[in-house]
Amino acid sequence: MNNSLSVTDRIASRRVLIIFSVAITHLMMAATEVSAQERLVQNDRELREALRSLTSGMTLKIAPGEYSGGNTVQGISGLTVEAQDPNRPPHFRGGNAAWQFSRCDGLTLRYLRISGQQRNGINIDDGGELDRPVADVTLEHIEISDIGPRGNHDAIKGSGLRRFKMRNCILNGWAGQGIDLVGCHMGLISECELTGKAGFSASAGIQLKGGSSEITVEKCRFRNAGERPVNVGGSTGLAYFRPQGAKYEAQAITVTNNIIEGSLSAAAFVGVDGAEFSGNTILFPEKWIFRVLQETREPGFVTCRNVVIRDNRIIFRRSQVQTEVNIGSNTSPESFRFENNRWFAEDRPQSSRPSLPSEETDGVYGSDPR
Repeated sequence: MNNSLSVTDRIASRRVLIIFSVAITHLMMAATEVSAQERLVQNDRELREALRSLTSGMTLKIAPGEYSGGNTVQGISGLTVEAQDPNRPPHFRGGNAAWQFSRCDGLTLRYLRISGQQRNGINIDDGGELDRPVADVTLEHIEISDIGPRGNHDAIKGSGLRRFKMRNCILNGWAGQGIDLVGCHMGLISECELTGKAGFSASAGIQLKGGSSEITVEKCRFRNAGERPVNVGGSTGLAYFRPQGAKYEAQAITVTNNIIEGSLSAAAFVGVDGAEFSGNTILFPEKWIFRVLQETREPGFVTCRNVVIRDNRIIFRRSQVQTEVNIGSNTSPESFRFENNRWFAEDRPQSSRPSLPSEETDGVYGSDPR
């Protein structure tokens, strides 16, 4: 028997080898491309160099240590900025802002520590292109402190974001808002901690305004987080609304399963057209429990309306709270619905029943819900 390969068999073998060789080459090239998309920086100089050469889809890993603020990124999509070691996050100190991101779709920030900025801790915006929101932004395990301390300066400022997530962030001491969102949509703020600090002129913990819609705030903890820990709505100049022409400050907002402790009131609804406040625990507000206000009064704007407040546990002291709901002019408090809330005046249980702008359904009064 002749054991030699035929010409046809030898040609087929060569083809297999060529195909295999090409496949290996492609895999090696792909591996090189993946490694090229990840860059480690270990000091300020390396960080500045990396920022000058960023490409879309890059992951920027930052070694432990201290870094300067004033970092700016524009027009880079799919960027991830994260700690090399999540247990030892890099610390960005000082500057007007630690990080400014403009028109960065698909941005992810993880395990960063930020403090001592004069304006904002992190600023993420759409570059002023009001009809082109920045999509798919994620912030996770970000710690921010000591922003300001005076004026309208925020720990996290977002303008024109769509499909965003902010999770497990810790904010401690800011001058304006802990999280201030203008014209942002389809977002989730979850499991964050916001704590006000003496000497910092915090006005709000989380503020959602400028046409913001479809945002959920859940499982967060607020401790003396400004005068309005949760400010659903607000006051925005018409030029900054996203979308332009919106006739409400906020719409379709859900605030659920949070703990809100201290502050002048637990939550304010300001120029809102539809929101739900449910399943929250309110502890010892200092003056009011809720506020119903109208700060934007341009022609055609809806009055603050259509808010459902239900299934909340509300513990307060009559020595502090005489008026449960502070109602401003040009509002529609009669459109608010109160359902199944449990009200308890700790110092005077017999005086737990609140005076509300509309009759409550199935409320419970005078029994400690804790």
